[in-house]
Amino acid sequence: MKNVEEFLAHTIQLESEAALRFGQLADAMTTVGNKQVGKLFRRLADYSLLHLGDAKARAGFRTLPKMTEGDYRWPDIESPEAAAIWAADPFIGIEQALQVALDAETAGLGFYADVLAHTEDPEIQVLAKEFVEEESQHVAELKRWMEMHKSGQPLPTEA
Repeated sequence: MKNVEEFLAHTIQLESEAALRFGQLADAMTTVGNKQVGKLFRRLADYSLLHLGDAKARAGFRTLPKMTEGDYRWPDIESPEAAAIWAADPFIGIEQALQVALDAETAGLGFYADVLAHTEDPEIQVLAKEFVEEESQHVAELKRWMEMHKSGQPLPTEA
């Protein structure tokens, strides 16, 4: 990353794409009647929208670069937190859906950890460290949800 504005532009795009994909998956699951997974994906989309709001607030007074799809430097073809599109399978179960979410959050964590490891910009270091800590909490929470599911406890989305 060249500067903090470019880092924040990546962050906003990452959260935007996460919210969009989880929203699409939630809509797909609701449409096919897989309500439990639809609720899970909707909750994750809502969380991503909250994180998007936080990222935009951090960018607040800055002028971010205008970037096109080809300008973003992702480790893969899509933004790291864009959940796997195969999760639109109408027969996906809650355990698989949780794994898809965990994979997306883990990829987001890896993205921020990589930025933190390779930047020399002190401002990017501070922000990347905050995002690493935040994404670590998301990963831990999803792991907790997986354990809850395995033990037969209701997930927060079922309450």
